[in-house]
Amino acid sequence: MRLFPAVSGAITTLMRKLLFLWVRTDVLGAGRDELNLDPDRPVCYIMQYSSLSSRLVLEQEVARAGLPPARAPMPVHGGPDHSFCFLYRRARSSFSPRLTPVMTSQMEQLVNLSAEDPTLDIQLVPVSLFWGRSPDKEKSVLKLLLSDTWSVAGRFQKFLIILLHGRNTLVRFGEPMSLADIVREHHHSRARASRKTARLLRTHFRRVRQAVLGPDLSHRRTLVTDLIRTPAVREAIRETARGEDEHPEKVRARAYEYANEIASSMSIATIRILEVLLSWLWNRIYNGIRINNIREVQEVAEENAVVYVPCHRSHIDYLLLSYVLYRNGLMPPHIAAGINLNMPVVGPILRRGGAFFMRRSFRDNPLYSAVFNEYMHVIFTRGYSVEYFVEGGRSRTGRTLQPRPGMLSMTVRSFLRDHQKPIVLVPVYIGYEKVMEGRSYLGELRGKKKKQESVVGLARTARKLRSSFGKVSVNFGEAIYLDDALEQARPGWKHEAVGAEARPAWLPEAVNHLARQVTTGINSAAAINPVNLVATLLLATERLAMDERQLATMLDQYLDLLKAHPYAETVTFPEGDGREWIRYCESMGLVGRYPQKLGDIIGLDGTNATLMTYYRNNIQHLFALPALIACLFENCTSMARDKVIFLASAIYPYLQSELFIRYDPDSVGVEVDRWISTLSDHGVLRADGDRVMGPEEGTDERLQLHTLSRFIIQTLERYYIVIATLRKHGPGALTAEELEEESALMAERMSILFGLNAPEFFDKTLFRNFIGELSGNGVIVAGDDGRLGYTRELEEVSEDARLVLSVEKRQAIAQVTQLSRTD
Repeated sequence: MRLFPAVSGAITTLMRKLLFLWVRTDVLGAGRDELNLDPDRPVCYIMQYSSLSSRLVLEQEVARAGLPPARAPMPVHGGPDHSFCFLYRRARSSFSPRLTPVMTSQMEQLVNLSAEDPTLDIQLVPVSLFWGRSPDKEKSVLKLLLSDTWSVAGRFQKFLIILLHGRNTLVRFGEPMSLADIVREHHHSRARASRKTARLLRTHFRRVRQAVLGPDLSHRRTLVTDLIRTPAVREAIRETARGEDEHPEKVRARAYEYANEIASSMSIATIRILEVLLSWLWNRIYNGIRINNIREVQEVAEENAVVYVPCHRSHIDYLLLSYVLYRNGLMPPHIAAGINLNMPVVGPILRRGGAFFMRRSFRDNPLYSAVFNEYMHVIFTRGYSVEYFVEGGRSRTGRTLQPRPGMLSMTVRSFLRDHQKPIVLVPVYIGYEKVMEGRSYLGELRGKKKKQESVVGLARTARKLRSSFGKVSVNFGEAIYLDDALEQARPGWKHEAVGAEARPAWLPEAVNHLARQVTTGINSAAAINPVNLVATLLLATERLAMDERQLATMLDQYLDLLKAHPYAETVTFPEGDGREWIRYCESMGLVGRYPQKLGDIIGLDGTNATLMTYYRNNIQHLFALPALIACLFENCTSMARDKVIFLASAIYPYLQSELFIRYDPDSVGVEVDRWISTLSDHGVLRADGDRVMGPEEGTDERLQLHTLSRFIIQTLERYYIVIATLRKHGPGALTAEELEEESALMAERMSILFGLNAPEFFDKTLFRNFIGELSGNGVIVAGDDGRLGYTRELEEVSEDARLVLSVEKRQAIAQVTQLSRTD
């Protein structure tokens, strides 16, 4: 570093230009808005270890970003000659031949300046640089020599690293730190102030390095061998050998096969190749990828093991999420994948990209279960990031599915055994304007058998690459700290002793609550886009068509409603206006235009009418409460405000259970009251004292209220089918399974008779969930023989339906239920 002061500006500039003939960088956090630097306070960029190449990269990227120059002297009397410095230099100790880090004199100078002048507040901006971002692998000398890892490289090694990996360089700017605040805590001792400054910066660099590179990786063969040696797996081998009367060595070989079948083999070379291929693919099929709230993820990944829990809408999900994380300076996660994807060619690529494979069910195979649980435990305790889908499979309807908490349970049980490394769950909403598997989903919902994944099927899918699938949004939700979630479920859980099995009695309820918290977090990060807005509105019309001008106006009005009463800070909104969104959907072939002299008509027809229900369902939860309120005024012109709140609050728990809405049932009345005010402010309702009234008939506001009510009306009709079916048979006549089956058949019949273009209208799982909620709330009760009785509350719900459902719909449902099957 002694050379630096003697290097002239011209020579440094020349060296930088020569370096960047080869080097290519991705830069994160360098925007002025992201750093939020105070222009009246001096800035000093801090890098961890002294390096000429690091300095040159820093100067280049600071200049590109338009930030205060790094080469300029600090505007401080007696300050350094440059506005950057290194935290450490490498020095050889007289007691050891190894190079050890020592704080640089420039860093100590900054601390002294701040201590001498309490009014001086230098903004320290930590900057991390990674050449190649390759994780360490044991038994791989080449990787250790030629990759940017946790070790500090020498000059020759750094030259080779730049030569081989310089075109894949990551530069990450951290949030500014106030040096004055640090020094002020230790104003009586400059030495302690220096140590505190170094410790804070060192901790920051370590956390960023772990988030970017991931923990040090073991060789896969070593990991698999270690799994078989764990006490839990060894015990499972002994038990299996005794139970199946087999030799332990034969069972151990089977356990080894299981471990090999499961374990990933993440390869940074594969990840880089996939990055290039996926960049081409996304540019080919998408008009852009929008990423929101990634900053919070970058922060939590610095000191926690992160579990990414995305919604599951497409096979594209895991490829897209890994790509987004890698492009934003985070290590791609280890991904739980179904064993059906471990097919020739594709399986090995996915495994090297971070996938580990699991069987659909292994409850009856304790040996496999033990191996898989131990593998997950190793992943979590070593701090790897993980990704799995809490829904289990892909949603065919566009709704967030009821959670399958198996993987969550494994996560919690591992954390109970060893909670030294904090775990954070990050819900992720992936919003497509056009999902690639849309047509096949429709076929499955209409009764076609799901096609098994195969290489041939993948080749056929490649033909779709000629199509455009619009934009896609990747929205990261609010992080859920597992420690805090368990403390709420079981205060003092850390003081309870648990073994390797870690199955305390309170665990199932805690896991189920956590699963709902995750799915609610996914929905709270929803992305509103032109397609799901247009779908929501057109599907609410009588004939699936509307005048273009009226449609554009109503699109703007409904988006204004959502902006006036934001569902969550993590929800994102589209740019543009209603007219632009209509033209956009038309260009994607999702809506049709019918020219007419009085004004063009926009409508849905054929397969598109059904397909668009998928996109409507993506955001149905955002409109659930205002739509429910609107339903109460379909057959009633005026109602007491307290009555509106009471009725909406009574129905809400069933909507929440199905749509994973974030409001607590005990306090939802406050949200209902706020929505009444919001709807009144926009003219959709009228409030007069303690009464609420609908708008006048024949007005635009009345049409807006009626259309809003139809956003949720099919869900309420489905509920009423269950109630009408149960009342028709009477108490003690049907079991829950029989009620589910018959209600689904009635709904399917109604769907055909009344032309309802919504396959989920007769989805058995939705009926099963509603019946379960009725039982959980004590509205229906199963006798010893499993047959259902019901309370007076069910009769009251049926009476209240008059306020929500029209006479025609109630009569239609009554007529259909009369056609139920008889034994």
